Amino acid sequence: MKKQLKRGSSVLLAILLGIGIVYALTFIGDNSSGPIDDALQTVGENVTSLENRMAGMGDAERRSSNLSWLEPYQEKQDKFKWPAKMLLGAYDDIKEETFGNIVSLEDSLGVTLPLIHIYTAWGDKKEEEFPQQECKKIIELGSTPLITWEPWLSDFSDENYPKFKSKPNKDLYGMKLVASGAYDDYIRTWAQHAKEMGKPIFIRLGHEMNDPYRYPWGPQNNKPEEFIAAWRHVYQVFKTAGANNVIWIWSPHPAYGQFKSYYPGANYVDWLGVGTLNYGTVAIWSKWWSFDEIFGNYYDSLSMYKKPIMVTEFGSLGVGGNRTQWYKDALEDMPTKYPMIRSLVFFHTHNDNTTTYKALDWSFKNDRATTEAIRGIIAKW
Repeated sequence: MKKQLKRGSSVLLAILLGIGIVYALTFIGDNSSGPIDDALQTVGENVTSLENRMAGMGDAERRSSNLSWLEPYQEKQDKFKWPAKMLLGAYDDIKEETFGNIVSLEDSLGVTLPLIHIYTAWGDKKEEEFPQQECKKIIELGSTPLITWEPWLSDFSDENYPKFKSKPNKDLYGMKLVASGAYDDYIRTWAQHAKEMGKPIFIRLGHEMNDPYRYPWGPQNNKPEEFIAAWRHVYQVFKTAGANNVIWIWSPHPAYGQFKSYYPGANYVDWLGVGTLNYGTVAIWSKWWSFDEIFGNYYDSLSMYKKPIMVTEFGSLGVGGNRTQWYKDALEDMPTKYPMIRSLVFFHTHNDNTTTYKALDWSFKNDRATTEAIRGIIAKW
């Protein structure tokens, strides 16, 4: 009761402050500028942030309680090397400070997700820094952050990296430069911030590195041994910085093979990650594939590495087949048919424009038949 009273008082205070700021800004006028106006704007932003935090406090308390079983993993991360329970997670591209969309998805599925997935590219931009606030919020919610870290090099400025100023395409042969230490300042900063989190963090570095068409860290720009050298170098920079709380996911594209050529080695990898997305008939290069066809055909080859497997992007579009049945068939006997799978991460993005000229919607929260099918099966797990 005391906590609820305190929370209610804080929300009321935030609302009153917000009203006061609106009146103050109106009084100052639209044409004003200067330190007072800037200060009021900053306070207004902080009040909005406070309101968002207050709105998410109930979710944080409830989720932390539901995820109490995860606490031993977060205190002793070696347990993550082979979790006793299937680790479910999700990515949602509608970002909110409180991760409200993830919480809403959880409500639809009747589960609290131990992993929350975010994507970050390399570079000098603000959004390419280590996602401290997002990771803090995920940990506050009781979950563990999963970061897909994409080594795009074109966003590094000439000002900060002047020796590359004459290089028109910074992504060209980029893995060799990473391995040489050219980006160590950036990598060290990430490592330091990761260490400061004080809890385990999954990092999926340079995914689908064996795909010759998609990403600049792939074989169209880099030899396999150069990718391996870059991976090991990044890994070592983190270790030297004391970021031993990072759990490393090596994530090749299953269809392009050459796993041995790109594998950094057992001492540098904790998990294997595999994306499994059914595009259906949305494009001329795709067709309706089952989960067994996308993932199952490569399971034996991936299992040979004796590492737990994470399905890092799991989802299906509804174009060309029955999406509800696709999820049923994929999930029904997954734990027994594919026992090396120890984690499954739903790809719940609403606006995916990375592969086709038209944005694709992978979300299913509002598809009642699909959510009920998923909910019923994972409840048995």
